[in-house]
Amino acid sequence: MRVDFADVAVALGGTRIVHGATFSVEPGQVAGLVGPNGSGKSTLLRSLYRVVRPEAGTVGIGGKDVWQLPPRVVARQVAVMTQETTADFDLDVLDVVLLGRLPHHRGFGGDSALDLELADRALARVGATGLAGRLFAGLSGGEKQRVLLARALVQDSRVLVLDEPTNHLDVSFQLELMRIIGELGLTTLAALHDLNLAAAHCDVVAVMNQGRIITHGPPQEVLTPELIGEVFGVRAHRLSHPATGRPLIAFSPRPSPAPHDPAPEQHAKEHAP
Repeated sequence: MRVDFADVAVALGGTRIVHGATFSVEPGQVAGLVGPNGSGKSTLLRSLYRVVRPEAGTVGIGGKDVWQLPPRVVARQVAVMTQETTADFDLDVLDVVLLGRLPHHRGFGGDSALDLELADRALARVGATGLAGRLFAGLSGGEKQRVLLARALVQDSRVLVLDEPTNHLDVSFQLELMRIIGELGLTTLAALHDLNLAAAHCDVVAVMNQGRIITHGPPQEVLTPELIGEVFGVRAHRLSHPATGRPLIAFSPRPSPAPHDPAPEQHAKEHAP
């Protein structure tokens, strides 16, 4: 399912956070939103899953404006995995995963055999089958992220939104999570801090800065040292990954400007006629 942002503007508390964002993701693509903290990545994604309404522009899935569709219809089409939260569910893991089936329920009926089968399948997909009977609150951060991804998968949607999903995770699970996502075949939008994760696993990236999408396209075309220096304020060196051939970015701080030495100027003044 195609996702389209067309001239989207979003304000929070009277302050414009996103300015005229235009960006499309083709069916089945994995798209990464990258940019400095506060650049508007999460806010733009929240306009897609109906948490913040744009004050201008349209956000579309499959050619239809999500804000003109019933919330339940959007919930069936767009699954969301946010950052691991400190707010603990007083539920066991299986019940947390089954929350992803709520958009498909009518009334207050119990979980069906299909719901349970999909939940078991999702937990197996993320390597969390052994966690099913444990309390969610007692899990580690990485285990919680596995469960929250399973909850998104069990929703059986065609669009997956990941809001900074790899924060606070060890590198092994970061790579595993991105591998799983890439194998799903869903239209996926992920807000990412790690440029190398975006370069290695995304089909396209959109670079945001100060609330604007300044460029988008394949990572090998977009993530240039010049752009990274301009947006992130660091010196970047782009290499080729020895195993995959995808871009690999090495960073170093920009050199500090030489301190101003007033001595020559002062010396000239002292000896002026």
